[in-house]
Amino acid sequence: MARFTAADGLSLHYTDTVEHEGGDGPPVLCLAGLTRNSGDFRFLLPFLAGYRVIRMDYRGRGQSDVPDDPASYSVPQEAQDAIALLDHLDVAKATILGTSRGGLIAMLLAATTPERLNGAILNDIGPELATGGLDRIKEYVGRRPEFHSYDEAAEGLAAVNAVQFPGVTLARWRMHAENIWAEQPGDKLILRYDPRLRDALKDLDTAASPDLWPFFDALAAMPLTVLRGGNSDLLSANLFARMQARAPSMRARVVPDRGHVPFLDEAASLDGILNHLKEYA
Repeated sequence: MARFTAADGLSLHYTDTVEHEGGDGPPVLCLAGLTRNSGDFRFLLPFLAGYRVIRMDYRGRGQSDVPDDPASYSVPQEAQDAIALLDHLDVAKATILGTSRGGLIAMLLAATTPERLNGAILNDIGPELATGGLDRIKEYVGRRPEFHSYDEAAEGLAAVNAVQFPGVTLARWRMHAENIWAEQPGDKLILRYDPRLRDALKDLDTAASPDLWPFFDALAAMPLTVLRGGNSDLLSANLFARMQARAPSMRARVVPDRGHVPFLDEAASLDGILNHLKEYA
């Protein structure tokens, strides 16, 4: 199990295809969503043969250690951790593939350490967060699910996501459940992240958060592709259009029949990701 030590001494887990699968091409650093972990990219991974794919479990998620103080669940700290991982691996520059929270980290890195980025691909995130999506996230973060098995969870996920993710199979929802929750014999599923992560939601409070447009501008000065789930409630169509107007060179892809967030193996997602990497990585 590959691990590195963050600046504050916390041990964090990562995977690197150069160590495990021989993928020693251009480096792609995959940064997951707020409550997600490195398994979040399992659906995309088979399509990235030939690239060096680096995936990190943020502090308190997946197989990484849990900090004593939940105040370290912040975008600046997690951005610092991402740079520490690149340093650990002697990777000078990488393309960032950032899902949701990972995209916010990419924006901050572009503004603070642009020399470490070789462009970015954002998955359903922008410099503003739609209130509806943010409220939905606040409802579930830190709450243990009511499901007792992955099969039960698949049924529940399919039902609650039927409008934003029409047509997604139970098998896919079961795999997604395996990524975010763990089975516990005779009891309900448990979270694969520290429930105190709900304290990090203050970072996502649009009333308190800083203006992120300058950070987006820093990222837009680099090669940039942005994916938007066609049914997303966090990255609105209006904001997506404003991002394109502000960054004319940005490559924009809408992923049909997906909310927040696309799984990344959809045709539109792959078109955006693979074309970006082919040209810029």
